[in-house]
Amino acid sequence: MSRRRVEAFSDGVLAVVITIMVLNLRPPAGDSLTDLRPLLPKLAVYLLSFVFVAIYWNNHHHMFQVVSRVSGGVLWANAHLLFWLSLTPVAAAWLGPHLGDTAPTAVYGVVLLGSAIAYTILTRSLLAVQPADSPLARAIGRDTKGVLSIVAYVVAIAISPVAAWLSLTIYFAVAAVWLVPDRRMERVLRPRQTHPTR
Repeated sequence: MSRRRVEAFSDGVLAVVITIMVLNLRPPAGDSLTDLRPLLPKLAVYLLSFVFVAIYWNNHHHMFQVVSRVSGGVLWANAHLLFWLSLTPVAAAWLGPHLGDTAPTAVYGVVLLGSAIAYTILTRSLLAVQPADSPLARAIGRDTKGVLSIVAYVVAIAISPVAAWLSLTIYFAVAAVWLVPDRRMERVLRPRQTHPTR
């Protein structure tokens, strides 16, 4: 299978995930701006979840631009990532009305953690089938930001029974760190893009 088919399938799944998330939002019954106030927690969780999925879409796209080979293992690793991302609407729908409560906060964190681990597995699966000096290998390096994100999610889940609001703050902080698409990939892609195709 070509990398473009993997990208197309992943794009489709992520589009559905985002659509399901927005369908979970219900407009207020009243016609005043004050009627929006009860929706603010749900909107905050929707914003975080949308950014979270968009970050994975951006970085997934960037990563597959520097990939030359795809294997069966990569396909399963990609499906594993999509599994965790597809749980985002359910976790967000539970957390929205229960912002600051322990169980929904922890479960939301488990989905974030599962997605982060799955992305790391996908990266390692791709590295395993690329040449040793591939652009992907040069771009990934030690992946310090990815490792620290996993650690942050583990900490946030662990403290959610005693400090759920702090857990939520960590989730937002990790999303903020990843808002800019992975510049490691862009640095590897730039030399290719500066030369016109002959």
